[in-house]
Amino acid sequence: MSASALDPLPAFSGHRIASIRISHHRLGLDPPFRASWDTRPRVHFDATIVRIATDTGLEGVGSGDLMVGFAGHEDLFLGRDALAIERHYRVLSHIDFHYGRCWPLDLALWDLAGKILGQPCWRLLGGLSNRVRAYASSGTLRDPGQLAAQAERYLEEGFAALKIRFQRGHWREDIRALEAVRARVGERLELLVDCNQGWRMPWDTQAPWSLKDALAVARELERLRVYWMEEPLHRGDRDGMKALREATDVRIAGGEMTRQIHELRDLIVSGCIDIVQPDAALVGGITGLRRVLTMAQEHNVVFTPHTWTNGMGLTANAHLVAGLGDSPFIEFPYDPPEWSLERRDFIMAEPLCVDREGWLNLSDAPGMGYRLDEQALEASKL
Repeated sequence: MSASALDPLPAFSGHRIASIRISHHRLGLDPPFRASWDTRPRVHFDATIVRIATDTGLEGVGSGDLMVGFAGHEDLFLGRDALAIERHYRVLSHIDFHYGRCWPLDLALWDLAGKILGQPCWRLLGGLSNRVRAYASSGTLRDPGQLAAQAERYLEEGFAALKIRFQRGHWREDIRALEAVRARVGERLELLVDCNQGWRMPWDTQAPWSLKDALAVARELERLRVYWMEEPLHRGDRDGMKALREATDVRIAGGEMTRQIHELRDLIVSGCIDIVQPDAALVGGITGLRRVLTMAQEHNVVFTPHTWTNGMGLTANAHLVAGLGDSPFIEFPYDPPEWSLERRDFIMAEPLCVDREGWLNLSDAPGMGYRLDEQALEASKL
């Protein structure tokens, strides 16, 4: 059997993939960003840009993971129909298995598809809505008074929900910070907590919480009327997550760094979580995660992505959630001055912003609707 019979060219849309370009960029951070989940201060922020162009002159752009392992596989896409997105997804899933996560290419393909068809991605994905409410996602560990004051500022800017980070050394210190916020803002903000127990940076050897640790924290979060507790146990402790979910009224969230679609399936169908949080820039792309979103809906699990890449990755996740999902809100990384929109979105012509009521509004522009800052990209190129 010939190679063409094994892998036939699909019906041709008139737009063949002519080139794929990948570039890496770095923004120096002075002062450093001290992320709650990282014991090392971050002195730079990196971004990867993927551009996929057709022989008709159109270009799709995506951003996210480093595209490790993609080099040498360009021929699997060049000359192919740009709109054969399901076929391209399958190839990317195989590259993921053998090498690394190359899902920014899937995001670029969706941006390109929107430009070919003259439609925004949210409409191509289902057209349910063109907007989604954002929650402010903090990244630093402020003392209780500073955190309460920051929560007031988020309220003034229109956010209806705030995610607070733990990791102050002992969870009782984290509870004191959470108490200060609740005392300051009352019920005006929905509060979420990220316990940061699901995974560690390579140099961080601290053990995750046990189930009994997590349950003790959950009792405190119940008292403080927290909407969800995120990553309360190691990512592989599915039995623990299920037991914790059954023992507490606080919603259990997880799956932000889960690598495979079948692992997300297991979290959902096994009753481990109430909230599933994969990021399209890191796992499955939009093509893979729309499967997960539908599966979550069928099991009454909320789908709301983790989105700590940059504004382009956040935009892609927002298109998926707005077009197909029913999420109460989506993560919006924003903790000024340490994590400003200018830092997060340095590769974009305009930073992605929320409106005065905390909504992310997606345009009718074809594709994702974002634009690159070519001067910033040139200046930051590695």
